[in-house]
Amino acid sequence: MNHHWMNIIAQYSSVVGFMIGLPTVAATYYQSFRARQEARRALEGTLHSANCLEFIAGDGTCINLVPLETLHSLPREGDVLLLPGNGVSDGAVFLPGAYLVEAIEHIYTLSERKGARAHEARLTKAVARVTSLNPAM
Repeated sequence: MNHHWMNIIAQYSSVVGFMIGLPTVAATYYQSFRARQEARRALEGTLHSANCLEFIAGDGTCINLVPLETLHSLPREGDVLLLPGNGVSDGAVFLPGAYLVEAIEHIYTLSERKGARAHEARLTKAVARVTSLNPAM
């Protein structure tokens, strides 16, 4: 009699273990895949400013980042912009005020979205090199 109950318990525990184990293994693999993608992007240096318009000073220091989806148009060379900078605190390197756009670069990558056409590209990042028009204090 004991042997019969052990067989029934063994059969059901195998099914339950499979139903719990398979999704767990799949979820673990998916998480490790996403972590590898994120690590690769971080090594490439595109993670913090991806899908943004980045305003940089002449020495390459970032002044501000603006998400591309919030923009209705991109600035052009010669435009004067009012940027918030780092604020007006004691440690602020860039003060809020007017900045002149000297050059703008557009960076495109292959579109990885589902249903993308062959060789479709999308704007990934824009970089605007600016010069401060603020008077020296």
